[in-house]
Parts: sequence; C-alpha cells; structure tokens
Amino acid sequence: MIRRLVRKAVVAGMFLMTFAGAQAFTLYDRQPPKHEVRAVWLTTIGGLDWPRGYAQSAASARRQQQQLCDILDRLQQAGVNTVLLQTRIRATTIFPSSMEPWDGCLSGFPGVSPGYDALKFAIDECHRRGMELHAWVVAIPVGRWNGTGCQRLKKKVPELLKKIGTEGFMNPEAAGTADYLARFCREITENYDIDGIHLDYIRYPETWNIKVSGDRGRAYITHIVERIHDAVKSVKPWVKMSCSPIGKHDDLPMHWSHGWNARSRVCQDAQEWLRRGLMDELFPMMYFKDEQFYPFALDWKENDYGRIVAAGLGVYMMAPSERDWDSEVIEREMNVSRLFGLGHAYFRSRFFTDNTKGIYDITRNRIDAYPALVQPMTWASAVCPEAPQTLTVKHLADGDSLSWAAGKDRSDGPYLTYNIYHSDTWPADTADARNIIAVRLGKRSLFVPLKSAGATGSRRHYAVTAVDRYGNESAPAYTPQPETEEKGEGWLANDGNTLTTPSKGKTLDAGYLAIESATGVLTATRQWTKTISIASLPEGVYTLKSLGHKGVTHRIGRFIIKRR
Repeated sequence: MIRRLVRKAVVAGMFLMTFAGAQAFTLYDRQPPKHEVRAVWLTTIGGLDWPRGYAQSAASARRQQQQLCDILDRLQQAGVNTVLLQTRIRATTIFPSSMEPWDGCLSGFPGVSPGYDALKFAIDECHRRGMELHAWVVAIPVGRWNGTGCQRLKKKVPELLKKIGTEGFMNPEAAGTADYLARFCREITENYDIDGIHLDYIRYPETWNIKVSGDRGRAYITHIVERIHDAVKSVKPWVKMSCSPIGKHDDLPMHWSHGWNARSRVCQDAQEWLRRGLMDELFPMMYFKDEQFYPFALDWKENDYGRIVAAGLGVYMMAPSERDWDSEVIEREMNVSRLFGLGHAYFRSRFFTDNTKGIYDITRNRIDAYPALVQPMTWASAVCPEAPQTLTVKHLADGDSLSWAAGKDRSDGPYLTYNIYHSDTWPADTADARNIIAVRLGKRSLFVPLKSAGATGSRRHYAVTAVDRYGNESAPAYTPQPETEEKGEGWLANDGNTLTTPSKGKTLDAGYLAIESATGVLTATRQWTKTISIASLPEGVYTLKSLGHKGVTHRIGRFIIKRR
C-alpha cells in the first residue's frame, strides 16, 4: 500500500520535504528496522580515506593500523555493518597477490610491502566489531599507462589492455579479460575470510568509443560478471557478489537520466544481474538529489528480485569544494530509502566520519541510533542453524557475564557467530532492533558492563541466537524465566494446542491474526475467532498481531507454548 502511494507521489513529482523528511522519519522512528544494510566505501587510493600515513617501519605500521581501528570504531558507533574496502586499486593491491603488485598507498613506494597484510588485518578488525568486510575490486581501469600496475599487465597480458589518453583499461571485448578478473577474485576468496566481492567500474569507460551494439556491449560486461560470480561461488557460496552501478539504471517513462545511466550508456545491466542471480547485492552510486534521486531509487527497489539494494549516498557532495549540499538532502534520502526498503551506503568514509555538516551525528543519534543486521541470503540458503544451548548469566558487581553452548552445527562448512539481545522483560524480544547489544560475535561468552546490563544487573534478561555465513538466524536461547516473575499483562493464555484470543473491541478493523516467531518471522495466520489452534506450532515464544484488510498490523500480545 505504501509503495503504491509512493509511486503515485514520485510520478506526480510530489516529493515535498514534509513527506520525504518528516513523514518517512515518523514511520520508522518508533520501530527501527532489524535488517538493513548500512555500508561505507573506504577508499585506499592515494590514502583518501585510509591510510593517512605510510608504513615504513614497525612503529609507523602500527600507527597505520591504529588509524584504521579508529575509523572502524567510528563507523561501528554509527551503525555501519558493511565495509567496502578498496582492495584492488589500479591493477595494484593492498595484500600480497600472486598476480599483481602492491599499491604504493600503504608503504609509500609502488610494489613495496608495508610489512603486513592490510586486507587480513582489516578483515579481522571488522569481524571483531561485528561488521562485514567486502573486498572492493576496481575492475576495468588499470591506472596510468606507464604506472606500476599497468606496466606489469603490459608484460603479462598486453592483449587484454586498451589505452585511452594517458590511462590504461582492461578490454571488456578481449576474450581473456573475464578469466583474468575471475582468477584475481578467486585468489582473494580462497585466501581471505571475506564476506563479499564488490566490483567497481564493471562497465565500459565513459571515454570509450563503443562501436558494438548495446546488447552486444552488455553481453561482454555480463560475461565478465558471470565468470567472476562462478569463480567466487565455487569456492565459498556464501560470499556475496555485489557491484556499484551508475546510480540510474536507465531512463524511466517520466524521468530522463540526462544521458548518464548504467544500462544504455555504459552497458552495465545490473538489474539483469540481480534477476539472473549473478549479484546478491547492489550499491547504486546515487549521488544526485530530488527528482534525479527518488524515482530512480524506487526503480532499483521495484527491480531488486528479492536481493539486497543499498542506495549509495553522495555525502561528499556536502563539502563546500563540491556541491555544498545541505545535510537535509542526505537525511531525506536516507529516510525515503528506508521507506522504500533500501539500505544506504556512504561515499566516502572520510566525509562521513569527519561529520561533514553534522551528518555523522544525525545518523548516529537519530536515523541509525540502533544497530541492524544484514539481511540473510535466503535465495542461496534458507536453512537456519540450531539454537544455542544453556544460556546462563552471572550477575557480578560490575556487570553480567554470559555464556552458552553451541547447538548442532550444519555440515556445509560455514562457521557460526552469535547475536545477543537484552531487555527489561522476559523473554528478551529478538524481533526488536532496540534490544540488540552484540552481533556476529565469534565466541560463546560475553561480558555486559553494568551500564548496559541495567542499574542492578538483576533486572536484565538476555537471549542469544546463532547465525550462519548466509545470515540465517536460529531460534533464540533465553535466560531462564525467573521463578518470581509471573506472566503479566500481554501474555495470552493457552494449553499448548488452543489459544484464547482477546476481544477486538469496537475500533480494531481486523479479521485475521498473524503469529510471529521470536525472531520476527511470520509463522502462521489465523481467522480471528474466540480460540485459535496452535497445535502445529513448536514450543517457543510467539507474538500475536492483528492483521487488517489494508495490511495494517497491531500487536495484541505474546504467548509461550510449553507442552511438557
């Protein structure tokens, strides 16, 4: 219903500030989304975002690493859950590659190691903070024709290169380009615990005099994407494939792209890649505003084929040296993206963490005040892991010490991490993002300081879930129900087979009931009668919601099924 109204508003050109700002924010302020991609592009070329100094000794290498840790701390505190780290720069790398030389951004000297593996270090630090790391691979540009990366390629695979002006590019029409890039991405996937391969500039350069037809040009680029996809997924099928297409997919019936779009202009058929399953996620570079942003954002959402799309936001445009945008432009775009069901991604990290025009504070304190999980890759695997076992809590003088046992792991390889929730009432509601206190924890214990555990620690209740590498979340394990705590208001009576429903009253317009699991997944629907059957539901904690004919829901209460 909301999307139909939004579509009418877009077509009519009615994205007024009151709708795009205040209304969108009101819709989500009270119940922040539990699942939403919040990403950032962290650029390494020329040290634009990081590093901010060269590693030419053990001490300077430690300073360089600490700079990255400080950036990641800032990003984590602002709710970022996905870091797109520039890994292949211009046929040069930030890791020891068998195919291409070191970039000079780390050591100050092209081809020279900084004395440590920057990609591995970044992965470990992101995972320690519960964030995904995607290796950002610049695909087609290979830098200055006489630069380090391009010179190496000219010696190894000169048939794959094309010179335009003073710059070198991999030729999308050359037979070996797809295989070369696939081998490169496979090398990263085999050797590193990445969460994604993120392809940048996977298109024809705008300076290329494209002589083939649009369909044939798109076929060349799509072939490269297909080869990379197959190489990555054959090694680790849970590694996400993503790219950053031009922010407008193509001209729309009522909105012109002004000659700058992905599909027609540079043969980048990103929506088709989603449809075919070649991409799991898109980060369109939507560095525009007003009618050049909103209609095209909605187009991305309406053609996401159930995959993940996060709108790339041009926070750099707020800089006085750029377009000097007001922060309200970005804030509105974030709110409307959320209204559409899109995530958001910041370009670039430094403009965000430097709090350009207050955007960091706006995000941290208001829009993304609560954490969010990345959506699970249910199109690749929808089998949830077993729930953790025997969650126990020790209330100590300075906080709560949690520990739990692992459930039975799946046999397909991905290791498990854990999400932790807490609340003042038992059981902790794992469907509410406001209750998240830790995500993707790699161990089976956690200390919650007194400030987070509550005034005394004794009133806080916890839940833990297991998460596999596809993002599938298990049912929760709860701390035991306190013997002194009775089921109070909101708990609905049942005998394990039949549940007694409350009266609808005179104002509630609903003929059906929705039953959600403890993790917020719709489990069943029932016609609203005095009693409903719950015999087919397994034991656990559930939420009962009314379901109106317009799709409007209201929480009725919760119930626990115990049959022992």
